[in-house]
Amino acid sequence: MNKVILTGRFTRDPEIKYTNDGTSIARFSIAVNRRFVKEGSDQKADFLNCIAFGKSAEFIEKYFSKGMKADLSGRIQTGSYVNKDGNKVYTTDVIVEDQEFADSKNQSAG
Repeated sequence: MNKVILTGRFTRDPEIKYTNDGTSIARFSIAVNRRFVKEGSDQKADFLNCIAFGKSAEFIEKYFSKGMKADLSGRIQTGSYVNKDGNKVYTTDVIVEDQEFADSKNQSAG
């Protein structure tokens, strides 16, 4: 089973695009705090790329923005492509299937 549940903050506003058949695709990233931080390490969070489709994409684009905290669930998907320099690039994305607000409007505004 491939299931991931995350709580994190949007690192940028979601970007939405539409395919030729009208399917909406939202791309964004979230910062998820690490539970345990290695002593002397500067990295206290992981930055994860996320993708949502259809109604979820439109909801995320409309109601979430940089700095807001969200609870997301979905699955991890890996892939690869060849960039313009001819190098193979590997990707790991969270495909978001469900999203919820993790803090109130007042908390996210402050």
